[in-house]
Amino acid sequence: MANRKKKKPEYKNKKLKKYNIKWVLLISIWTFLLAIAVSTLSENLMRKFDIITAFVTLIIIIHLGVIFDLIGIAVAAANEKPFNSMAANKVLEGKYSLRLVRNAGPVSNFCNDVIGDICGIISGAAGTVIVFKLINVYGFKNGTILSIAMSGFIASLTVGGKALGKEIAIKNANLIIFYTSKIFMLLDTKLGIDILPKLKKDKKRKRDE
Repeated sequence: MANRKKKKPEYKNKKLKKYNIKWVLLISIWTFLLAIAVSTLSENLMRKFDIITAFVTLIIIIHLGVIFDLIGIAVAAANEKPFNSMAANKVLEGKYSLRLVRNAGPVSNFCNDVIGDICGIISGAAGTVIVFKLINVYGFKNGTILSIAMSGFIASLTVGGKALGKEIAIKNANLIIFYTSKIFMLLDTKLGIDILPKLKKDKKRKRDE
């Protein structure tokens, strides 16, 4: 009996390690490909925009990064129990909310790191394009000051937005996950796109509840 008890955590650790390595490799490859594709596409598109359209696009990209960061924090802070009750009462959103919470690590990593970094890359490229357009159209001589000012603007809006988003996410984690689950539910039921893996709840966690 003692030997069995010692082997069980070791088996779980190996399984967890295997899953983590697989996820890290997969997300690293996807981030590399997405970053190149999105950065190239966005830079080419931004060059075709006028200054106002490019600036509005920049604001949207920054806000998109803030929203995904908010979801990533909410997933990590959410409580599983309300969604258990919802799933038990056949509320479909409860099932998808549970899957989000039980995949908190990968979901948080994707939202905070992958999307966050890609939005950072795109907003930096967008800022550079806007600076060049301002120099060419309005004849600004000191491009260095303009570039520094643009970098400061992007950084302050991003950091400030994420700081506010974190406060909202921690206080309203379950509500945010519930509404986020609706998006995953629509993707699955209407388009047949099922993103989240169906991880089984471990027995230890069941006993604790």
